[in-house]
Amino acid sequence: MPDRHTLREWLRQAGRAGALLAGLGGVVWASGLPFVFPSLGPTAYLFATDPDGPESAPRRVVGGHALGVAAGLVAYHLVAGDVTLTAATGPGTLASLRLAVSGVVAVGLTTVGMLATDTGHAPACATTLIVSLGILSSPLEGAIIVLAVVALLVEHELLLRLP
Repeated sequence: MPDRHTLREWLRQAGRAGALLAGLGGVVWASGLPFVFPSLGPTAYLFATDPDGPESAPRRVVGGHALGVAAGLVAYHLVAGDVTLTAATGPGTLASLRLAVSGVVAVGLTTVGMLATDTGHAPACATTLIVSLGILSSPLEGAIIVLAVVALLVEHELLLRLP
């Protein structure tokens, strides 16, 4: 059992991670747009548990996710086209192969892009998969992803100013 100080810190970090996503959850509820998606969870976790760490730096967070979106869009539209992970593609089909290749290409492009620009942010590789597998693969959805990341960053910066 952790000591009281450790438990208090864990609860504070858990509350911060949840609070970071709560605002965007409200945007989803009010607009019906996908302002919450799986890779925001790891980003919120990093903000809550390691706010001064290198992967929490604003340039890395926004740059990494933006590269992930761009690489995902390129890979998806060049390789997978109209196929989506949510559709039943079946084993051994051309559609499932196209999705697999799209995901592999997107992660490779994202990794190279983050290394070349020093914007390494591991959750961005989840973002690129979300896009390249056809889950949020339109340019509008890509813009929403980047906007949501910026909003999460702004919330993080505001929370850091609280005592």
